[in-house]
Amino acid sequence: MSLEFYFLRSSEQKIVVDMLRYSQGLEASDVKVEDVEALKKYYEFYGLTPKDFGVYALKGGVIAGAVWSRRLSEYHNSKGCLVDDTPVMQIAVKPEFRSEGIGRALMEQYLSEAASLYELITISTPRSSVAFLEKFGFEVVEGSEHLSYVEEKASLIMQKKLQKQESKEHFTDFSACKWMD
Repeated sequence: MSLEFYFLRSSEQKIVVDMLRYSQGLEASDVKVEDVEALKKYYEFYGLTPKDFGVYALKGGVIAGAVWSRRLSEYHNSKGCLVDDTPVMQIAVKPEFRSEGIGRALMEQYLSEAASLYELITISTPRSSVAFLEKFGFEVVEGSEHLSYVEEKASLIMQKKLQKQESKEHFTDFSACKWMD
């Protein structure tokens, strides 16, 4: 089965909420994303401004994973935000689809399009994901160690500088200026 990629639209905010559960390591927990106040900044009203950008993958008609970002500022008190208006990224692959290269494929697709929009991307990530992100050119920010929002696991902020490029327009009806439905 091949992967199909789609841009996240404002009508697909539920995908962001569902995938945030996996990106925050809550899949084995009874904690709901909606019950964690600190996580609302990553999904509330997602897709309603040009500050949001994301891609999700379908495999066999099932959502397998997603990668998305929001431009946040100091006001939002995001653990991944280094500089105001810098996109803070999240990535998640459902457990049943892990170790199939979906995370890699999502990152490649996301980064190729994100380079037409952003100059810098940051992510707050557990230490266990550092090696994966380094493969894509992310670097650990010195002195950025902190505890994650939910499980209070040791996490780090990583960043990636992007080379500005034109959109590859991999998707039908793609417009870098139009994110809303």
